[in-house]
Amino acid sequence: MVHKLGIIGYGGMGEWHHKNVRDRVDGLEVVAAFDVRPERLELAKENGLRAHTSLEEILADKEVTMITIATPNNFHKDLAISAMRAGKHVVCEKPVTMDAAELEEIIAVKKETGLTFAVHQNRRWDKDFRIVKAALEQNLIGKPFYIESRVQGSGGVLHGWRGAKVNGGGMLYDWGIHLIDQLMWLIDSPVVELMADLKYVHHTECDDNFKLYMTFGNGLTAHVQVDTYCFIPLPRWQVHGDEATLVVKDWACNGKIVRAKDDGTVWEESIVYTEAGPTRTMAPRRKETIQEDPLPTVQTDWSDYYKNILDVINNGAELIVKPEQSLRVMKVIDAAFESARLGKSVSGPF
Repeated sequence: MVHKLGIIGYGGMGEWHHKNVRDRVDGLEVVAAFDVRPERLELAKENGLRAHTSLEEILADKEVTMITIATPNNFHKDLAISAMRAGKHVVCEKPVTMDAAELEEIIAVKKETGLTFAVHQNRRWDKDFRIVKAALEQNLIGKPFYIESRVQGSGGVLHGWRGAKVNGGGMLYDWGIHLIDQLMWLIDSPVVELMADLKYVHHTECDDNFKLYMTFGNGLTAHVQVDTYCFIPLPRWQVHGDEATLVVKDWACNGKIVRAKDDGTVWEESIVYTEAGPTRTMAPRRKETIQEDPLPTVQTDWSDYYKNILDVINNGAELIVKPEQSLRVMKVIDAAFESARLGKSVSGPF
């Protein structure tokens, strides 16, 4: 069965959804769009879509069986509920809602209608993330105890509505939601404590830089960092295990795994003298005592997100991005804002 998709919010992301589905997803055809801006509706027409001039009109479109919501965040809840009550399956851009309570309202309607609802957490298919996931699943670094995940840029600008608090702007909502979702999908353990530090370097309404420390019930600690004004970026990922360290330097996935060679080397008891003075603990290993391994090879495709949605609707497959998982993430986001407001850690579990 070919499903017909309508897009609510034909801005930059809405157009991206259109082109991604059109070019890469068999069994799903984009046929309609609605936007409050006339110039975006004109673009939708130029791109071959029916341009609806009201929400009621697109929801009444009987050919449309699925809706993708790509509006500013504060409109997501009402639009998702309206679409499901109109009989449409729903894909919603992230962050799905402004807080966990709003998402609980959506989940209640999803259960009531029996329709499919999922958050567009497409970055579960990012190659850098899938490399880390594969390394842990293949036990390439032993038991992980500390994970650093960060995204850093130097533009210092929150574009469009992302700089408006009323729309749910800021980096914790924008990029943080992706990085937190990745970690919570990766780590099979609840978050038991977190501490957030939000900065307002060039913006007064919304955070443009932040750090978040998450402690999981299994003892693993994760450090999430997003910066918009950083000129010397740190690695995208650095994962510490009890057998090796993994680094993914950038989105191009340059990196390596470094471990000690099991060659019977005995460390000398004498103090080692470095540029920083004498030390034993921090003395660099001799090159012959370590080995470098390549990162695991993975194949990823963002279009697999929509392919899974179709498989769920047509064949009853298991949804990969589950609403209940997104609810956990939203609870962490709520707690992070509370931690930053209070200036102290907040306890879970989440």
